[in-house]
Amino acid sequence: MSLTLRTTLGCTEAIIADDGGLKQFYHIANVLSQDFKIKFSNKEDDFDTINWEFRFKGHDMTLHYNIYNGISLFPTKTRDAVNKDNKAVVELAGVLEGRLFKEEQRNIA
Repeated sequence: MSLTLRTTLGCTEAIIADDGGLKQFYHIANVLSQDFKIKFSNKEDDFDTINWEFRFKGHDMTLHYNIYNGISLFPTKTRDAVNKDNKAVVELAGVLEGRLFKEEQRNIA
């Protein structure tokens, strides 16, 4: 897993898994719920896209899955996101990446 950041949405979007599937999306959502005590407040599930909104340290964020683009994390306000929201996305994505990397290492060993 390698964290990638992009700004095509007008905010900072952290790509968690560009080839991630639905099973991995639910695993990441579970890690956020269990390890970070995050509660998802709004869940939109479509045929090829899922957006689950939540708050992290006072910032509104969205965990996103798309069948073509994988799994990402971004501020819910996208173009109206302030710098603090973008930094919070990078912070959470970095910690999440570390947690998922440790899990991968345990599964390999």
